[in-house]
Amino acid sequence: MWARLSAFRPGGTEFRGVVALALPVAVVQMGLVAQGLVDTAMVGRVNAAELGAVTLGNLYFFGVAVFGMGFLFALDPLVSQAFGADDHASIEAAIQRGLVLSLGLAVTTSALLAVAGPVFTLLKQPEEVVPAAAAYARTQIVGMLPFYGFIVFRQVLQAVGRVAPVVWTILLANLVNALANWILVFGNLGAPAMGAVGSGWATAISRWFMWLCALVLGWRLLVPYLGRVRRDLLLAGPLRRILRLGSPIGLQLFLEFGAFGAIGIAMGWLGTEAIAGHQIALNLAAFAFMIPVGISQAGAVLVGRAVGRGRPDRARRSAGGAILLCCAVMAATALIFLVFPGTLARQFTTETGVVAVAAVLIPVAGMFQLFDGLQVVCTGVLRGVADTLRPLVCNLLGFWLFGMPVSLWLGFQRGMGPVGLWWGLAAGLGAVAVMLVARVWIRFHGPLERV
Repeated sequence: MWARLSAFRPGGTEFRGVVALALPVAVVQMGLVAQGLVDTAMVGRVNAAELGAVTLGNLYFFGVAVFGMGFLFALDPLVSQAFGADDHASIEAAIQRGLVLSLGLAVTTSALLAVAGPVFTLLKQPEEVVPAAAAYARTQIVGMLPFYGFIVFRQVLQAVGRVAPVVWTILLANLVNALANWILVFGNLGAPAMGAVGSGWATAISRWFMWLCALVLGWRLLVPYLGRVRRDLLLAGPLRRILRLGSPIGLQLFLEFGAFGAIGIAMGWLGTEAIAGHQIALNLAAFAFMIPVGISQAGAVLVGRAVGRGRPDRARRSAGGAILLCCAVMAATALIFLVFPGTLARQFTTETGVVAVAAVLIPVAGMFQLFDGLQVVCTGVLRGVADTLRPLVCNLLGFWLFGMPVSLWLGFQRGMGPVGLWWGLAAGLGAVAVMLVARVWIRFHGPLERV
């Protein structure tokens, strides 16, 4: 037992490699969520209905966009393993096919965003929130193509170890987003005060900036792979292989986000203050979650490179380093959430009812921090060896067949309201984490070969 466990013990080289890549990638992820935090903080100064509209609009946006985000994560093993094997032709093919697929994803997602209003009405969301939430969702159509295009560039740059262009892009995009929010939400510099809808336009503007900025800053690395269009770009066989690899990742993220989204819908049944408080706690949890997401993506890249170089021993140690780093970081974020819930909640709104809801949900987020981090890091290291189907099954079982029934039972049958809904989420995260840790143990003790 101890001998098998020692195969995952990272040496100094592997641990430093995980930290060196995870830190900038985590900054990128936190920067992406920081845009949502700025949106929430600014719109929260308007009123609870406008904040609820941003909450509902964001939930719907990510609900329809998250499959494409996960689908494009298929570039992680493809590019990192090709980079480890010094196979630049495969990197070129992966980038160009990723951009083609991102166009199809943008068209599909835009069609779904266009019908947000009827969907909200069907789901019986608060009447005072629906019009602004639907308008917010429609503004996101403008930013769908750059949203997916940026993900392609980001995954490729991360996979080859060039994260600096992405970090600078995110930092600058946050400034653009904050300025656009200040102008469009409150009506500064002669613009009309648009509230939640103005925040949506600010987000769309910042996504165009992100895509173009990533292309410009990463041009020297990207142009060798974009300078000519491959003749085999649209061959059905390679595209089907990417579909087989990426679809389980996309479905897994859809199921995971769908669980949180479904709880958001249930919060809407409890009133405007409940959904607004839920949004604040969820944004804080999502911000902390971006650290293990960064570790997860670093783990996927380093494991993929090691597999590409024919070094399964290093792949195992890199996976162990990612899991160890995740446990240390998430213990710290859990402590912050448990000690300062009220202080954190008051940074986003002045409405006492909303603060009260958020303050009881934030400690629950603290309780599930470790499980949340473990499940995403295990998913990442499994993605590095192109194991994408089993994490999908684990998410289906843990979130939907266990966590969701517990949430609804505690929230409504036991009368615990918002906090009961969140305790069910915590139970689901725990179940998923346990299953994925077991899967990493089994998969990484088997053969590790390039996809």
